[in-house]
Amino acid sequence: MKKENKNPDLLIIGAGPVGCVIAERAAKLKQWTSLIIEKRNHIAGNCYDKLNSKGVLVHMYGPHYMRFKKKKIFKYVSNFTKWINGNYIVKSHVDGKLYPIPINLTTLEKFFKIKFKSKKSAINFIIKKRINIKKIRNSEDFILSKLGREIYEKFYKNYTLKQWGIHPKNLDKSIVGRLPIRFDRNPYYVNQKIRVMPKYGYTRLFQNMISDKKISVQLKTDFNKVKNKIKPKHATIYTGPPDLYFNFKYGKLDWRSLNFSFKTHRKKKIQDCVQINYPNEHKYTRKVEIKHVTKQKTKYSTLCFEYPKSKGDPYYPINNKKNKNIFKKYERLIKKAEKKNVFFEGRLAQYKYLNMDEVIERALNLFNRIKKKYSR
Repeated sequence: MKKENKNPDLLIIGAGPVGCVIAERAAKLKQWTSLIIEKRNHIAGNCYDKLNSKGVLVHMYGPHYMRFKKKKIFKYVSNFTKWINGNYIVKSHVDGKLYPIPINLTTLEKFFKIKFKSKKSAINFIIKKRINIKKIRNSEDFILSKLGREIYEKFYKNYTLKQWGIHPKNLDKSIVGRLPIRFDRNPYYVNQKIRVMPKYGYTRLFQNMISDKKISVQLKTDFNKVKNKIKPKHATIYTGPPDLYFNFKYGKLDWRSLNFSFKTHRKKKIQDCVQINYPNEHKYTRKVEIKHVTKQKTKYSTLCFEYPKSKGDPYYPINNKKNKNIFKKYERLIKKAEKKNVFFEGRLAQYKYLNMDEVIERALNLFNRIKKKYSR
């Protein structure tokens, strides 16, 4: 990576999607220099992928299923990669059988051992299963009111307990609400029609994004150790946790972390699809065989096992009342920091679950705000 620049136009904390997008736009549209500070030993954040010892391209921080709601965001990212189709198929292992996830017509028929004549007949069947809850307060209420107790118990309850370490009745309804419920036979994990995978991987995509000589990257560097030595001319973009930035002034925000275990086999394919969820057995939540969507031609394949945990690198914000209240306090500090040209963006900085296309769009919007401010 390029050497440190102690007086860049932009100082960017974090070499994930937000940092790379803003640095690229700054270099291309304003000819600004950027210094990206990254605590890990690689770029691309949690999207980081690499070839393992057997030459299998592996997503090192769990699967990243790229999809786009907006063509303009897809068009922007397409400047840095070629694509292959991302036909993401996920199944859930329940009572020894594999069921399509998200819940769809096939899941319901297989689980309830019934053949529906139409979408309407399936909806009428589920209406009778639903529990009438006037005020939806949490994730448990949400699923009980949408699909009833049997589906909740077998597919949602224990998976949520494993994933979050918290009972669904103590989690915001948005946690389970992210996963669609379908009354058709759409087998794909995500709703978006533009479902793709970068042909040469995510790391290559982001390397291409920050290849401009006006962008410097300093890896294995703690921001706190250098923040008083580097003075950006225009702005600082911070993509880490806000509680850490503000020295835990209002206490710690809770995060769910993950541990990954990889096993490589001399086999072209190991399981039926890219991801199998295990709601009711094992300590891991899911097994991922990323080769299903990277479409690699190799004699080997790698399985990734995901084990949620309470301590470690922050992955998922825990969306409950306690953390919402803490983040509201940090939000006020974030707004004050913006007046001093320090901007917070990304899943960690905004304490919000965001898909990758949303992260990229937010980064583009933030850059446009900064550009406008310095174009006066």
